[in-house]
Amino acid sequence: MPAELSFKDEAAAEYDRAFAHVTAYFMPFLIHAVHLAPGMRVLDIATGTGLSAEAALAAVGPTGHVTAADISPAMVAKARERLGNAQNVSVSVEDGQGLTFPDESFDAVLCNLGLIFFPDPVRGLSEFRRVLRPGGRAAVSVNTVVERSYNHQINVMIARHLPSLAEAVARTFALGGASQLQLLFDKAGFSDFATDTVTHTFVLPSFDAYYGPFERGGASTGQALAALSEEIRSAVRDEVRRDLGDTGGPVKAEAEYRIACGRR
Repeated sequence: MPAELSFKDEAAAEYDRAFAHVTAYFMPFLIHAVHLAPGMRVLDIATGTGLSAEAALAAVGPTGHVTAADISPAMVAKARERLGNAQNVSVSVEDGQGLTFPDESFDAVLCNLGLIFFPDPVRGLSEFRRVLRPGGRAAVSVNTVVERSYNHQINVMIARHLPSLAEAVARTFALGGASQLQLLFDKAGFSDFATDTVTHTFVLPSFDAYYGPFERGGASTGQALAALSEEIRSAVRDEVRRDLGDTGGPVKAEAEYRIACGRR
């Protein structure tokens, strides 16, 4: 993962405030894509603070098992806090491009908005396939376009002031096309590729409710903001406010994910 888009302690602390409602809306589509059912063993890779793993846990029930993994130790610590009391959950630091799990360890693999950060997505998908049992499914979600990315348009604004971020930001939209995703899944050896596009408009009570978690360092967006001068942060804030059409009341933020899945 590029250093400019890494998830440090502040990113983990504010992540839930920024994304809990977004994850809650979109995770059922990933869960449906892999046909998650009670009793299944699931790997949730790039779990973040464990929000997606928590949704998977509800789907597999007490007879199933969820392994929540992330490359960021700070995120894993937060996920462990969230999931630690469950008897059928394990949490660990893992590189999605080099998983430590044995072959055929899981019935399903989930990756919610994580593949976009992989330097080599095919390598990651190949690892997902390797740890799946025959017939098991993997599902990922990715951004489609800047205008409907919930927060990544802020990263685009930041990149204008911080050119070193531009390449990493561009990569977060590089997987949005259905044909591009199918090519990646095919290269990784998956069959029965399927994709769907899900769009939702989130209504936040105020501009600060939307922007505050990022301004306080939340997620990759907040970490990128933290690297800017106060003057540039102020300029970005004003641009985001204009982009959302803020008039002092509720604001609307649109999000569109492409859900893609394949079968081993």
